[in-house]
Amino acid sequence: MTPDDYAPDVLDDAAIAADPPRESDSLDQENTLKKDFVRKVSDLLDAGEDDQVYDLVEPLHPADIADLFELLGADERPLLANAITDLMGSEVFAELNDHVRELLVESLPAGEVADIAEQLDTDDAVAMLEDLDEEDQQAVLAEMEPEDRAAIETALSYPEESAGRLMSRDFVAVPEHMTVGDLIDYLREGRDLANEFWEVFIVNARYHPIGSCALSWILRCPRSIALTDVMKRDQSLIPVDMDQEEVALRFQKYALISAAVVDHDGRLVGQITVDDVVHIIQEEAGEDVLLLSGAGDGDINEPIRESYASRVRWLIANLVTALLGATIISHFGGAIERLVALAALSPMVASIGGNAGTQTMAVAVRALATNQLTRANTGRILWRELRVAMLNGITVAALIGIATALFFGNPLLGAVIATAVVLNIITAGLAGVVVPVLFDRFGQDPAVASSVFVTMITDSMGFFAFLGLAVASGLV
Repeated sequence: MTPDDYAPDVLDDAAIAADPPRESDSLDQENTLKKDFVRKVSDLLDAGEDDQVYDLVEPLHPADIADLFELLGADERPLLANAITDLMGSEVFAELNDHVRELLVESLPAGEVADIAEQLDTDDAVAMLEDLDEEDQQAVLAEMEPEDRAAIETALSYPEESAGRLMSRDFVAVPEHMTVGDLIDYLREGRDLANEFWEVFIVNARYHPIGSCALSWILRCPRSIALTDVMKRDQSLIPVDMDQEEVALRFQKYALISAAVVDHDGRLVGQITVDDVVHIIQEEAGEDVLLLSGAGDGDINEPIRESYASRVRWLIANLVTALLGATIISHFGGAIERLVALAALSPMVASIGGNAGTQTMAVAVRALATNQLTRANTGRILWRELRVAMLNGITVAALIGIATALFFGNPLLGAVIATAVVLNIITAGLAGVVVPVLFDRFGQDPAVASSVFVTMITDSMGFFAFLGLAVASGLV
């Protein structure tokens, strides 16, 4: 019997055990696990059929096994881990979602976690252990080999989201007196070298990196040439305590493949490679978007209690700021009673200003994150956004003013709302830049609370400008 002799969705258990499915049988056209496959694994786990679960999962790529853990329910993940114990290698743990990995690690014996951590690169091992409780973390470290334990403890001593946490200690460094031939012989004969590397770091007697050689350069140079004659002396050295977001920006700016990490004394302690940085860029970009919305981590695997705690505080903050707008409206209650159209049109002015403020704020936050907006050009960027706001305000104001005048048959009302819209959009353009910049100047993440304050400013200004102009113009 071959897979072509039957449809995959009617396989019986005996057929599955006799002929495990190929990886392609479990993936759809978008290279994600099929719903039927996930449901089959879930049913077999509930039935305690661990052997059949193993046969189903064994052909999968480690990244797909990690996806399977995330697609299953929280109570099924430990069952899957027990069913495929010898498939739970370092590659799978390196691909797991942070929250899923933390729960799995907590459910495994300390010795088993230690064995997995020893197989991982230092940065991946640190990511697996850093969120554990102190007691569990120490229990795992106690089971590890002294050399691996020392490396991880050193990495954990660095600040979170720093180069020290991100770097790998698997690198190749050689003394400056070597020739190209010496280096080639060393690379061929060395047994404790890193499994993967793209460049070799040249160090002096104090273990300070003085240059680097790409493997392509080494292979193309005559053996007799001294490394100091062919190495690249212009390096981008990463301080061990540099924030990972700044590391990513440096890789992006200088098109780096890898970079040396140095400690406070300038000694080489690790390297960061571009594959780690790609992950950081994705993580930081997604984090800023979620912070702007007040959604916390925004991870669907995040525990409900943590999601609740991270979101509710911003909803309460929005409630407090909304009271300011309500207070302004209450002061113009008499005017609204005399002209009901004011009540219908006021939210439009506030909403348009809020959207304009969000647009400008998103541009400003991104520019701050990528170092495009700095102290040197803040004034120029502010003037640019004000000009954009004026053009947007005039365009939108003309449309809404004409439409209001025609619909209500009141040209003065149209002029009032048009003027209020212009003022509010200009205010939004100003606030959208100033608020994030102020947060950044005071050492706070501009993505965290900028939206709350920008919305408060635009809502308040929208209500105040429209209702205040209506009263001042004699409209009511």
